[in-house]
Amino acid sequence: MSTGPAIVRTKIVATVGPACRTEESLRGLVDAGVDVFRLNMAHGSLEEHAETLARVHRVSAAAGRAIGVLVDLAGPKIRLGELPGGAVECVEGEILRFVRGEESAEAGAFTVTYARLVDELAVGDPVMLADGTISLVVEARTSNEVRCRVVQGGVVRSRQGVNLPGVKLSVAAMSATDWQHAEWAAAAGADFVSLSFVRSAVEVKLLKELLRTRGSKARVVAKIEKREAIDGLEAIVEAADAVMVARGDLGVETDVASMPMVQKRVIRTCQRYQKPVIVATQMLDSMQHARRPTRAETTDVANAILDGADACMLSGETAIGDHPRLVVEMMRRIASATEEQYLHDRRQVLGELLGRGRASAVSAGEFLPAPEFLVDGLHPITQAVVDGAGRIAAELDAKLVVVASRTGVTAIARSKRRGAVPTVGVSDEPATLRQMALYWGVTPLAAVVATADTGGLLEHVCEWGLAAGRLRRGDRILLVAGTGFGAGGHNMALVHEV
Repeated sequence: MSTGPAIVRTKIVATVGPACRTEESLRGLVDAGVDVFRLNMAHGSLEEHAETLARVHRVSAAAGRAIGVLVDLAGPKIRLGELPGGAVECVEGEILRFVRGEESAEAGAFTVTYARLVDELAVGDPVMLADGTISLVVEARTSNEVRCRVVQGGVVRSRQGVNLPGVKLSVAAMSATDWQHAEWAAAAGADFVSLSFVRSAVEVKLLKELLRTRGSKARVVAKIEKREAIDGLEAIVEAADAVMVARGDLGVETDVASMPMVQKRVIRTCQRYQKPVIVATQMLDSMQHARRPTRAETTDVANAILDGADACMLSGETAIGDHPRLVVEMMRRIASATEEQYLHDRRQVLGELLGRGRASAVSAGEFLPAPEFLVDGLHPITQAVVDGAGRIAAELDAKLVVVASRTGVTAIARSKRRGAVPTVGVSDEPATLRQMALYWGVTPLAAVVATADTGGLLEHVCEWGLAAGRLRRGDRILLVAGTGFGAGGHNMALVHEV
């Protein structure tokens, strides 16, 4: 029995930057295992991003693989203005000032990109600079400046970020530039648009409405990186199409010691609501320059996968790092090794339960519990048929579960149960195929016949599977589709022998 080529179910999101922007570099990253490319709108021009998007589409077509594109809006990130000499040393115990205006010539007087900061800070508020490495506390405020004492010192540079943990600001969720970038993403055909520094579900819904009115099918990704987002997590996850655990600012906005448990909580909530979840920031950070990750980093990636992450994201590692392809290959190796052990352990537990006559304790072949809520657009009958197909596939030792899906929600339903049998998502919608590239365990496959043509779909999948080494003669596959009769949704699970 052939096991075919190695299957890696966890998806890899890679940020495009100067280190990998050329078409040759992008092609290499796709070959190494990238499923979705991220365009960071905080850097680069729209012209540069448009060219990158065109290159991704050309590389995707040449590779014969659906590759998604995530447009990441910068959001209301507060940054320092220009500093004298480009950098200032903050000495513990000294007093620094935040002043109004766009620039300052004094080393101890800082300006910021948020004009109302002086009005909205209060005595006792914490202020964090340079990704939380420098800590200040507000000691006094006047009409024109805020005086802060340095609690933890260090060197701060121009344009570095300012975080205000627990401080309620009136800053809008999307700046004028964000609106422009979102409209560009809609017109350009982006597959995902992420909203940074989300504080409420209303902000997510506004972005979804903006994209919808522009005719975009892009899925909205809510980035969890503010304390307010944790407080309103349930509503935000329910409103979003997907979620990102953005650990950079989240680790500054919240107690860094609680970060692992916050990550687990976000992932569990996404499982309950059937929402894909990405874990991001510093996953293999040392590989920006080193050729091997630290042991802590490999453990971090593995634990994110074990927690239930659908995808892991690379940021500076691919955007500006020395070894973009090498880091993607390493991410894929870690995912492969983790999944192999994870599936082995779960099968062993399942076998023990079945042997004790406790099959009901675990749905056969499904390794995550049933969701509490159905993803938007998913019919309850479809969920039941998908779950049933997973159990049948496991019992028959099938090689594939094939899901025909126009919008991709049926593929999400299959993905979020983490079935042991690999999934192929078939669609005649190019945007749906690119979005399925983010879903754990789902291989997107373009339909060459109408998705209602059951016989044609099976023939197409078998030809593809045989050519790709995923199937052999005599293998069994499960097809989940709709018959067009009876109740709505996908109401048929069909067993087929190759």
